[in-house]
Amino acid sequence: MPPSPNSPRNRLALLVALAVALIMSCLTIVPAMAADTLLSQGKPATASSTENAVFPASAAVDGNAGTRWSSGFADPQWIQVDLGATATISQVVLNWEAAYGKAFQIQTSADAATWTNVYTTTTGTGGNQTLAVNGSGRYVRLYGTQRSTQYGYSLWEFQVFGTTGGTSTPTPTPTITPTGDPGGDKLLSYNKPGVASSSQSDGNCYECTPARAFDRDPASRWATSSTTGWVDPGWIYVDLGATAQIHKVILQWDPAYAKAFQIQVSPDAANWTSIYSTTTGTGFKQTLTVNGTGRYVRMYGTQRSSAYGYSLWEFQVWGTGGAPITPPPLPPDPRNPPQLVWSDEFNSGAGTKPDPAKWVSDFGTGQNAELQYYTNNNNTSTDGAGNLVIEARKETTAGSACPGGPCQYTSGRINTGTKFSFTYGRVEARIKVPKGNGLWPAFWMMGADFLTGRPWPYNGEVDIMEILGKDTKTAYSTIHAPAYNGGGGIGSPYTLPGGADFADDFHVWAMNWDSKGIVYTLDGRTVFTLDKAQVEATRGPWVYDHPFYLILNLAVGGDWPGPPDASTGFPKRMLVDYVRVYQ
Repeated sequence: MPPSPNSPRNRLALLVALAVALIMSCLTIVPAMAADTLLSQGKPATASSTENAVFPASAAVDGNAGTRWSSGFADPQWIQVDLGATATISQVVLNWEAAYGKAFQIQTSADAATWTNVYTTTTGTGGNQTLAVNGSGRYVRLYGTQRSTQYGYSLWEFQVFGTTGGTSTPTPTPTITPTGDPGGDKLLSYNKPGVASSSQSDGNCYECTPARAFDRDPASRWATSSTTGWVDPGWIYVDLGATAQIHKVILQWDPAYAKAFQIQVSPDAANWTSIYSTTTGTGFKQTLTVNGTGRYVRMYGTQRSSAYGYSLWEFQVWGTGGAPITPPPLPPDPRNPPQLVWSDEFNSGAGTKPDPAKWVSDFGTGQNAELQYYTNNNNTSTDGAGNLVIEARKETTAGSACPGGPCQYTSGRINTGTKFSFTYGRVEARIKVPKGNGLWPAFWMMGADFLTGRPWPYNGEVDIMEILGKDTKTAYSTIHAPAYNGGGGIGSPYTLPGGADFADDFHVWAMNWDSKGIVYTLDGRTVFTLDKAQVEATRGPWVYDHPFYLILNLAVGGDWPGPPDASTGFPKRMLVDYVRVYQ
């Protein structure tokens, strides 16, 4: 039987209907800028970076709330949209993913070069933010300066509302005043749009898109397609955003380099003029002095050096004019004299575990076919005499998996990854290593971006000390990068004066690291020097100008040291007197 018109259920329904009607009437009367138009949907969008190809800048302006843009995991980052014409901007709507901006600005620009703030916050809340703004410009940018999480910035939608006169306003071309002073030149190609004959994205070269050559990231690269691009010619060009006077081009080649190529300029990406040509390209890093004018600059390869395609880690264009984006500043060199900024002297009582404010236990199985299981600090503690002890034992860890079955040995590995990382300085540790077949003590560093998803060796690895227990009269210091790693890493063996044994006493291993390179020392004596410019010119990109964290471990077995045997004798101890960092 239907309810009575005066029943409680009907009275409630009537009240709900009236409330909905009132809300809808309010929305009809005062929508935010009701006469304004959504200007950004479907327009060209670019960004400072993308987490990967699944999350491009265009996904934030496509009108699809199920797709998103996501940046790299660093500050600052930005995303901008080209509205196609000058507009009066009244409102910006941000639909954040969980990785939102805590501090950011909304900016407008006439030329994507000079920006004006129309909104600023340092207390961003994430979620859906509707921002009332007042400004004008053809370009609108969200410029993030502080992330809310360890991840990047991510937007489901970036919507710009306003009004436009409907007449297209082309990007203004600045008046170029040629200068003979190269010191006045700027990097014009940073984060500018790139286009190529083809690109690769597979297990051998993931997301090797044109943008990777212009991101000032020496560990990412562009490569021609492995299925269609290993042919001649092959090319890549960059849109500088406005006409520029080009004075210098820097190419950092992958081994797939061009033997014959041209550097070309164009006003329209259709008609090209050559300003440099060679048939004897050398690969590695090439710094080319050129002189030309154009908005577009192209590397046009006509003869490959190998059966593979063309690939560039970096393609930098330097000059005046254009519409340059200022890249993040490079890290400063350490102060002189350096000051102690971090240390652990290991002066705790016997049996004390590593300081949890400084170290993280890196437990689990190792790499490189190692035979130990790294325990959660069961094998790592202080001895009460001022030393950290990392002890390798012969004991089986049930449920573990090492080559040949369950791991038959345990040991320790600790790092400062989530506690302390740094760029440049002097790093030193006083260590006594154990002797015995199959042992592999090490003091080393990993690029901190490894912790946020960048795989080895793209993050960079710096080995300050490695010793093989079967030959404790020889030590090694090595660096690893995408172009040189594993057995191809750049390093050097060295010994003690008089052929002394490292296992007989403590020794101080140190690394002095700055923007020019790395100098390794042993007990104050230089044993190996790495010059950044020389490495770039002879081996490949230098990927060490960013934060790294420290690692101490004692491995058992592995591809390099080989397995232990009956002569090894367990337990074995690696002793660390101190670790110190100066900047």
